[in-house]
Amino acid sequence: MDHYDSQQTNDYMQPEEDWDRDLLLDPAWEKQQRKTFTAWCNSHLRKAGTQIENIEEDFRDGLKLMLLLEVISGERLAKPERGKMRVHKISNVNKALDFIASKGVKLVSIGAEEIVDGNAKMTLGMIWTIILRFAIQDISVEETSAKEGLLLWCQRKTAPYKNVNIQNFHISWKDGLGFCALIHRHRPELIDYGKLRKDDPLTNLNTAFDVAERFLDIPKMLDAEDIIGTLRPDEKAIMTYVSCYYHAFSGAQKAETAANRICKVLAVNQENEQLMEEYEKLASDLLEWIRRTIPWLENRVPENTMQAMQQKLEDFRDYRRLHKPPKVQEKCQLEINFNTLQTKLRLSNRPAFMPSEGKMVSDINNAWGGLEQAEKGYEEWLLNEIRRLERLDHLAEKFRQKASIHESWTDGKEVMLQQKDYETATLSEIKALLKKHEAFESDLAAHQDRVEQIAAIAQELNELDYYDSPSVNARCQKICDQWDNLGALTQKRREALERTEKLLETIDQLYLEYAKRAAPFNNWMEGAMEDLQDTFIVHTIEEIQGLTTAHEQFKATLPDADKERQAILGIHNEVSKIVQTYHVNMAGTNPYTTINPQEINSKWDHVRQLVPRRDQALMEEHARQQHNERLRKQFGAQANVIGPWIQTKMEEIGRISIEMHGTLEDQLSHLRQYEKSIVNYKPKIDQLEGDHQQIQEALIFDNKHTNYTMEHIRVGWEQLLTTIARTINEVENQILTRDAKGISQEQMNEFRASFNHFDRDHSGTLGPEEFKACLISLGYDIGNDAQGEAEFARIMSIVDPNRIGVVTFQAFIDFMSRETADTDTADQVMASFKILAGDKNYITVDELRRELPPDQAEYCIARMAPYTGLDSVPGALDYMSFSTALYGESDL
Repeated sequence: MDHYDSQQTNDYMQPEEDWDRDLLLDPAWEKQQRKTFTAWCNSHLRKAGTQIENIEEDFRDGLKLMLLLEVISGERLAKPERGKMRVHKISNVNKALDFIASKGVKLVSIGAEEIVDGNAKMTLGMIWTIILRFAIQDISVEETSAKEGLLLWCQRKTAPYKNVNIQNFHISWKDGLGFCALIHRHRPELIDYGKLRKDDPLTNLNTAFDVAERFLDIPKMLDAEDIIGTLRPDEKAIMTYVSCYYHAFSGAQKAETAANRICKVLAVNQENEQLMEEYEKLASDLLEWIRRTIPWLENRVPENTMQAMQQKLEDFRDYRRLHKPPKVQEKCQLEINFNTLQTKLRLSNRPAFMPSEGKMVSDINNAWGGLEQAEKGYEEWLLNEIRRLERLDHLAEKFRQKASIHESWTDGKEVMLQQKDYETATLSEIKALLKKHEAFESDLAAHQDRVEQIAAIAQELNELDYYDSPSVNARCQKICDQWDNLGALTQKRREALERTEKLLETIDQLYLEYAKRAAPFNNWMEGAMEDLQDTFIVHTIEEIQGLTTAHEQFKATLPDADKERQAILGIHNEVSKIVQTYHVNMAGTNPYTTINPQEINSKWDHVRQLVPRRDQALMEEHARQQHNERLRKQFGAQANVIGPWIQTKMEEIGRISIEMHGTLEDQLSHLRQYEKSIVNYKPKIDQLEGDHQQIQEALIFDNKHTNYTMEHIRVGWEQLLTTIARTINEVENQILTRDAKGISQEQMNEFRASFNHFDRDHSGTLGPEEFKACLISLGYDIGNDAQGEAEFARIMSIVDPNRIGVVTFQAFIDFMSRETADTDTADQVMASFKILAGDKNYITVDELRRELPPDQAEYCIARMAPYTGLDSVPGALDYMSFSTALYGESDL
């Protein structure tokens, strides 16, 4: 027994230490306990093939007592003494009591001699102690044990029964319904609980006792008449009997748990078998699907049309998109089921699952690999076939297009070549027919390539085994035959036209000359009209001057152009003269051109009207560009002065802040004069802003007269104002530092000279290495060892608290003044105090008001207020209080 169990037993047994001797004198209770305890002991002793009749007599020799303990504990006790002497009996009882004590039970007022002497009170107390330890103590319900646990168990089990209210182990059981409720709760088939009545306790108790004895193997430890006839039944007897119910039903619950465990094992086996069957079915279905799919993927019978092959490709895509993904999931699920099944079998110590032959995961993977190989081959074949059919369809369509174009071109050509229209044609018609025939011959020669291409395409279609090759060959042959006929007819017509040409050669030559000269002249006029009406966008005077020069050059060509126009019109007039002279039939127009004299004259008049308009537009734009140029020069002249002025001022301010000419007050005065001169320069900046606004309104985007933009000027002006203000502030701070720390002008000059010396790039700041060299030059002992580096790091944390990596002159001055002031503070404070205090060792508030200016006196008194008040002189300060009030403890 562990400490907790021992403590529980001791706590529970504590109220029973005196064993309630007065109650044991009650004959009714003693009778109930004798019967109950005897029945309880016999329920265990019969397992060893024995029993007791008289509880105080049969345990006197200790033998059955030891046997009872061995049965209920399951342990072997020491070997008993077999002698009949009193000493042997006492030895056996002591062994039993020692065993009970070894289980953590505290035996109070119970000795071996009393048991051997047959003391009924002690014997019953001992048996009750055994019952508590071995039948009740181990009962645990919801973190309660022993009596409370058993009571809580009874309350939980009888809670659904409204007419049962278990609150204790005496009067709560008198009506017998509590016993019946416990039996009905666990074995409802044994008792018809609905027929029980609360006013018939005798029937209820006998029913429960009889059923428990017959069906639950719980001996009848109580008499119904004794319980009813007693005002308060014996609690120990009731507890002993009820504990038998607890152990009986808890044993049944363990049996039920064992049965559930077996059912669980069976369920696992059934689930495993189901997984095996599912695996076999999934594997069979998947392998069957692969077996049916591979032949379809290995089918390489080509189709004749692209539509049929596209349908095959679409079917293959449907297979990839719709049919295969579920099978991929099935394959994945199959592997998952297989791994899950093997894991479950391994966890339940069952042999591994071996699928049927050919249905292993590796077999399925091999089959799947074959499927994917066939799928890859089928896809490559489909794409190759589609490319082949695309090529065939492309060639067939190309053949049809070229053949259709050629047939459309040749339509009517044979009839046209066989006409005799040249026999009644005029000179111009003959000339036109001849030129037209020449053009036709050129066109015919150009179509030679198309005919050859048609024949080549037909040949390629035959080589690629095009399904409609016969119709292609027939059409190609017809085209070739027609082409040969056109060649012969063309040659025959040309010979006829050349014979007629000489008759109308003169007129034809004139028409040709007119066309050759009219076309370029017409193009020139159209180009001139386009140029004269073209809008222009210029930004400089040079650009408008270039346009004006080009326009003047164009106007200079107008007389020559007019001469060309008159010459062209003269050719047309000469043709008209010939027609009138020789009465030539001139029903037609010039076959070489569609440009007539009326059109030439109309366009020429339009050009003459556009020239003065162009002159006016160029003059207006020239005036605008001259105005813009004046604005550029005006802005450039001012910007070229203001820009360098700002730069010069910036440099001068930088030199003033670095150079050491005069005192800090002289530098500050000089800087304020610079600031005043800079502020007085503002009207010129405003004037430049006004000029810039005019330039923007005129949409001027560049200015060759200056490199400065208004943005540059603004930025420079703002930097100048910021620089002069910052420089003045730095000098003011240096003056404050000098006056506050008592630094002389020579020291300031020395500090500035050292700072400027090591400021190699004249940036106004020192880098860490430059600052370190400066400190060494001023006498600081900063070595390259660890101590020197630590000291330099400390100094850098003071002068560069924000860790920006540079030291300004102000930070340098603050540090140097602090270093200098630290050595003088104590002496200064003492000297100041002695001057004001005189011969005394203290100074009063009235003396401060008398010796100092009013504003400084009040400020000093306010600082000293927390420290005033000596024991001897109220409102006064000694030296330590005076120095602490003025400088603070840390400075001293």
